[in-house]
Amino acid sequence: MTHRPAPRALSDEALSALLGTQRFGTLATVKRSGHPHLTTMVYSWDPEARIARFSTTADRVKLKHLRHDPRAALHVQGGDVWSFAVAEGEAEVSAITTVPGDEVGRELLGMLPESAKPEDEDAFLEQLVAERRVVIRLKADRLYGTALDIEGQARPAVLPAGERRAP
Repeated sequence: MTHRPAPRALSDEALSALLGTQRFGTLATVKRSGHPHLTTMVYSWDPEARIARFSTTADRVKLKHLRHDPRAALHVQGGDVWSFAVAEGEAEVSAITTVPGDEVGRELLGMLPESAKPEDEDAFLEQLVAERRVVIRLKADRLYGTALDIEGQARPAVLPAGERRAP
């Protein structure tokens, strides 16, 4: 029998770092039938608060799912096919942004990376109102994920705290 390496669990620190390096992930919500509903989403990760934030419009089906059952998960692919991170918890949905520059609009603006900040902030905030944008806040109460180190294959982008790459 051939000895094959087993996946290794990533530390909370490594998982949070991985969540912080990605911008796209798969949000899983629970349908009324109990089946998962999966959606690729842009998100921002707040490592101190352990909150993933998503921008969406008020008419999306994922909001109906979250209002019925707030349990959700975010799956993020690592730097290679052998690594991933999942943030599980309960999500809350903000009010709809209704006035340009209101609290929800400012939160949505704050989710953008510096490189994506709009030149015309006022026009951007008006667009958020016109689109009836909300924030989904997924408060992670559990992080998990793995990496698999295979000789000759790409190694995970994130290592556990204190671990160094072999030369």
